[in-house]
Amino acid sequence: MTAPQSPRPNQPSAAQPLDASTVPVRTDRPKQLLGVYVRGMAMGAADIVPGVSGGTIALIAGIYERLINALSSIGPNLWQIFRQEGGIKGLVAVWRQVDATFLLCLLLGIATSFLTLAGMIKHLLDNEPLLIWSFFFGLVVATVFILLSEIKRWNIGRAVLFIIGIVTAVTISSLPLLTTTPSLPYLFFAGAIAICAMILPGISGSFILLLMGAYDTVLEAVHTHDFTIIFTVMAGMATGLLLFTRALKWLLSRYYQATLALLTGFIAGSLVKVWPWKVDALGSLNSEAITNVMPWQYPTGAHWLSTVGLMLLGAILVSLLSWWGNRTNRA
Repeated sequence: MTAPQSPRPNQPSAAQPLDASTVPVRTDRPKQLLGVYVRGMAMGAADIVPGVSGGTIALIAGIYERLINALSSIGPNLWQIFRQEGGIKGLVAVWRQVDATFLLCLLLGIATSFLTLAGMIKHLLDNEPLLIWSFFFGLVVATVFILLSEIKRWNIGRAVLFIIGIVTAVTISSLPLLTTTPSLPYLFFAGAIAICAMILPGISGSFILLLMGAYDTVLEAVHTHDFTIIFTVMAGMATGLLLFTRALKWLLSRYYQATLALLTGFIAGSLVKVWPWKVDALGSLNSEAITNVMPWQYPTGAHWLSTVGLMLLGAILVSLLSWWGNRTNRA
């Protein structure tokens, strides 16, 4: 199975980059919008787990480049588009320019996952870490193989970028965690950094929040509906997203295969973080278990039947998601 081709009508050549005026207007049927919403839910579920990126799900589901195009089209030029038409027509033109229906359905799906699954996933991370990490390990391994098949004509440059992606993700995953009581300005900054990671396949925005000592604060704010913290983090995310997506769009429009090699390296490197068998510094199991060990060194045993079964389930689900993305894009 090959990775889904992102919808790239009128894909520019290396000498003709995409800009806001060349982004095609998309008209989606209700069934397609429902599919976007479901993909958003899958992205949200992945982003809750520190070590799995929602960008990985977007890439494998065939909506990654459309997402980058939509986000990067948000900017000062929208005011000019509005002024050209004026009134309701101007608002409609702006809405179409940023592919807002697509973004809205995607965000609703992500928000649904955060509101409905955050508590369950946090419970599993705290009480059944081996099982949930096994599932996501299988998901990520399958994603790497699917995306590697998408890269055509390997050369030295692409191989180097793939290795750089692996080394970068492994390095980030090995950084020590910060334990601070975050202020609102710090949460704004953490949100801006985390969203840049979140949009990159393989680098988890949740894990960046964990590194910066803000993950528990944000997750607790979602549970308790602390909208001051939620809106602060969201404002930081919006700021970081608007600044980062333009650079990523430029890379995708000119060096798609090379950028894909780098992103696939990020995903492969994240396997260090999602390795299921973890213990703490003393070789015990608790909430501080972050040190990877071999399966036969795990204190309670490898649990081969449940771990391998969940890995296969994760791999099957991501393969089905890839097939769905291919099928949708062909349609």
